[in-house]
Parts: sequence; structure tokens; C-alpha cells
Amino acid sequence: MRLGDLAYMNPWWEGKEDYHARRWREQKIHWWPKWVDELSLEPFSLNFVLGPRQVGKTTGIKLLIQELLKGNPPESVLYINVEILSGHKELSALLREFQELKEKEGIKTGYVFLDEASSLEGWWRGVKPLIDAGLLEDDVVTVTGSSSLKVKRDIELFPGRKGKGKTLEVMPLSFREYVEVMGLKRPELHREKTLKLFEEYLKTGGFPGSINGLPMDDLLGAYVGEFVRFGKSLEISRETLAAVIRSAPSATSFRALAGMTSGYSYKVVQDYIEFFRELYVLGIAYLRQGDQVLYKREKKFFFRDPLLARLFSAWSGAELREEALYEWLVQEHLYQRFGEVYYYRNSYEVDAIAGDLKVEVKAGKAHRKYPKSVTVLEKEDVPFFLLDITPP
Repeated sequence: MRLGDLAYMNPWWEGKEDYHARRWREQKIHWWPKWVDELSLEPFSLNFVLGPRQVGKTTGIKLLIQELLKGNPPESVLYINVEILSGHKELSALLREFQELKEKEGIKTGYVFLDEASSLEGWWRGVKPLIDAGLLEDDVVTVTGSSSLKVKRDIELFPGRKGKGKTLEVMPLSFREYVEVMGLKRPELHREKTLKLFEEYLKTGGFPGSINGLPMDDLLGAYVGEFVRFGKSLEISRETLAAVIRSAPSATSFRALAGMTSGYSYKVVQDYIEFFRELYVLGIAYLRQGDQVLYKREKKFFFRDPLLARLFSAWSGAELREEALYEWLVQEHLYQRFGEVYYYRNSYEVDAIAGDLKVEVKAGKAHRKYPKSVTVLEKEDVPFFLLDITPP
């Protein structure tokens, strides 16, 4: 493959508008992704952008490209969907040809975007030697991926080679971000409007496509496609996710989840759950007592977005409990705010602990007394709590 074969991915070379940028502009509800402004655009930079499928990573990249084209020649920007490449040698050859093009056109700084790099095994072999040889020292390289652990492992292969680059995680919109996108200012002062928006958020989650009413079969298909591409059994995936949903919101173990399947071992179930964590589908809240985290004890598994919970509930055939959905939202928002979330259990249980916060979600649960240090949330308290803990 030669650079000219990628013209359809780089329509600005021919003075044409990019498909993703046009589609974004035509959407009824669209917004500028804040994470785009955090990327380093100063050479040399090696940026990494991680996040789930369909969260808007590609669109964000294309919007950034539109901005770059305002002050740079079209040939200075190269976008490659790495999924189409056969191997790292092909990637290396394209990047070297891009350097030759830059030299021919008198371009000093190039902007290279490698989208969905995690889809190509050993992609880093096509980049790292070029960095070591100094061939990319005047460039800004941005790499995106949908498998967190895989790309994070790959990032570790670039010690001291990221330059001024940043590593960012892009997640579906938090409830506060969703409210902002919907144009409601000071939601704390508009209780009924906020509660109505929250009901919609529970249905659409924070994915741009779902917010704009696009068919959610596309999102489910993207994830199922990831399962297949990484060699995972759809049957085991379905049964494992069903077990997680049916056990929620109670804490459970890998062995207990395995017992809810048709005979798979706890090690198989654990492997699949770790895989779902890599794809940003699931998170884990471990048991914490005092300063001690008990990693081997029962865990609370939570979905990272309400839409994902609904999609995989329908796909797996497991009924989604309302109290579980509310608890998952609190756990995810605390995790995004503090970078960690746990739960506590002794004579009483606390659903989520993060920072100095201890939170019990009572939606659908029996009443009991909790210590004053525990914030107890009724169903209608949840959206306002999510707003409070998420910075504007």
C-alpha cells in the first residue's frame, strides 16, 4: 500500500470535506469535545487517546484536523485507520513515505493520526524505530485505541519517547456534561427539568450517537464485533454479562458468577470480565475496610454507562434492576472524579467509597439507619449528587 491509496481517508488532500466532520455538523445535537483541547500539538509529541467504541474519538480527531488545516497545508496532515493495515511493516513504510512527501513539499511539521491502533497487533513496531531514528522529531503523532489495557501496555514500550505528548481517556458524557450539551444552565435551580433530563440520560447514556437518536444496534454491533475480533466466544460473553447483571447490585465473586453460567470455570469468567474492563464496558469496586483493600474478596461490578447496561441486558437476556442502574451511575461518576471507587461492608454496607465520600444508594432498597458520615441517596437525589461531584 502506498500513501496515495489513503486519499479516501484524507479527503482534505483533494480539497474535499471530511465525512465525520460533515456528519458532526449536520447532527441536531453536537458539541466540541473538550478533550481535543488537551492534546499536545507541539513537536515532538506522541499523544495517546483511549476510550470505548463509538464515544467520538474519531470525530474529535477529525474536528481537530479541520482546525489544523486552517493554518497548515493539507499535505501536512495524515490520518490512517490502522484497522485496514496488514502489519507494522506496512505502517512503517507509510510513515516513511509521509516523511518523503513532507521534505518534497517543504513541510516542517507533520500531524499524524493513527486511529484504532489497538486493532493491529504490534502496531508500535511501525512507529518506535522511526522515533528512535529521529525521523518524527518535527511531528505530532496521535494514537487512538479502544482497548485500554492493550494500549496501556503498548504505551509502556515508549519510555522517554512521548516528548510533550499526553495520554487521555475519553468516556461517554457524564450527567453534568449531558446537561450542559442539552443547554440547561444551573440545573440545580430547575429540579423538574433536571429530573426529566436524567430520565433521558438513563436511556441514551453519554454516547453522541444515541443522544442524536441513531440506532443503538450499531453501538451493540461495534462491541460484539470487538468480542469476535479479539477471539472471544459470544456465548461465554453473553452468559458472563448476564451473570453480572443478575447478581447486581450485590457484591459477588468470580466463582459465584461462574456458578450462574452453564459450566464455565471461574478463571474463564474472570478472563472475560477483565476483557470487558479493557473495552470500558465494566468497572470493579473492590472491598475496602479502613486503609486496606481486599482484592480477593467479593467485588461490585458496574457498567461504565447506562446505555451499555441496557444494551447488554437486552443482548444477554438478563433483566436490568433499577436499583443496580442507579448504583452503577454513582460508582462510575465517583470513579471518574477520584480515579478509584470501593465499597464497604461490616455490620452495614456502603455501596461506594471514594475520596472522603461514603455513599449508599437507596433506590428500591429497604430503609435502615446509617452513620452520619454516609450520604444516603433516594432515587430523586441521584442526579443532583452526580452534578455535585462532577466539576463544571
